[in-house]
Amino acid sequence: MKRHNFSAGPCILPGSVLQKASEAVINFDNGLSLLEISHRSKPFVDVMENARILALELLGLEGKGYKALFLQGGASTQFLMVAFNMLEKRASYLNTGTWSDNAIKQAKIYGDVFEVASSKEANYNYIPKGYDIPTDSDYFHCTSNNTIFGTQMKEFPNSSVPMVCDMSSDIFSREIDFSKFDLIYAGAQKNMGPAGATLVVVKEDVLGKVSRQIPSMMDYKAQISKGSMFNTPPVFAVYTSMLTLEWLKDLGGIAAIEKENNKKAQLIYSEIDLNPLFKGFSAKTDRSTMNATFTLTNGDLKETFETMVNEAGINGLSGHRSVGGYRASMYNALPLESVGVLVDVMSELERKA
Repeated sequence: MKRHNFSAGPCILPGSVLQKASEAVINFDNGLSLLEISHRSKPFVDVMENARILALELLGLEGKGYKALFLQGGASTQFLMVAFNMLEKRASYLNTGTWSDNAIKQAKIYGDVFEVASSKEANYNYIPKGYDIPTDSDYFHCTSNNTIFGTQMKEFPNSSVPMVCDMSSDIFSREIDFSKFDLIYAGAQKNMGPAGATLVVVKEDVLGKVSRQIPSMMDYKAQISKGSMFNTPPVFAVYTSMLTLEWLKDLGGIAAIEKENNKKAQLIYSEIDLNPLFKGFSAKTDRSTMNATFTLTNGDLKETFETMVNEAGINGLSGHRSVGGYRASMYNALPLESVGVLVDVMSELERKA
């Protein structure tokens, strides 16, 4: 049976990427496994360099003063690292979900944090708008896509202060003017590769402005000076991310994948809106193209629906434990066909009910 993987992360990867990555585990460099060669060897140094170049190229940030880093610790470590490197007195944050709320809590360790707006009172089912960013902020932080609640920022503010964005769950999925941001970070396990690597893209001129002493492992400047090799990097995660970025480039880059992602989102949201047995969690204007969150209007159909889902080979559809319901994560590598299978199951449930 063909499986249709809607897992929120670690998530589906392109089949060709999985094939090449598995081969490299056995034989990457003249009979040596990728997992056993030195990270200082030329073959892997070339991988790291290529991955960093591809990231900047796909984002349209080559030659614009940015550096790309592949670090460890996930986006959760970046909650700390951003504040450590950039928060001197006060930072402004937009609170749109669990992860931005966590980022705020971590930043408060290092200085004053001002919430410009929050949708917490509505269980994060919308993206706040019309807020002001204080001009005395050291930076403004936002989260572009919220996996748990299925919301996504469709527009970004014009900020007079440096702008930082957690793009963990929608990076490389849609065209944005990425030069609006001074620092972008994203865990690899959504649209780039397996868990273990975190991409950071930072404009160098925003660094070195805090008075505190920064431990080397937490210092972006130190990491840049060592080319993401201050310590042993997660070689498999970086290699697989490089393959995924190559795959995306060969498809036609972000512009090409955005068209496919929009088709997938339109297909499932049309079914959610037209099928009386389902309802969405998030405000229609803020619906995520990556994570469609929804629930049954009749809880008595839960067992029937989930049996049908399993029989169709659909995996990873359960909503986050904090909100329940269902979540269809439609990252770059998920084919339109898989969304079609899910929609067929939803339609069939309506016919049976």
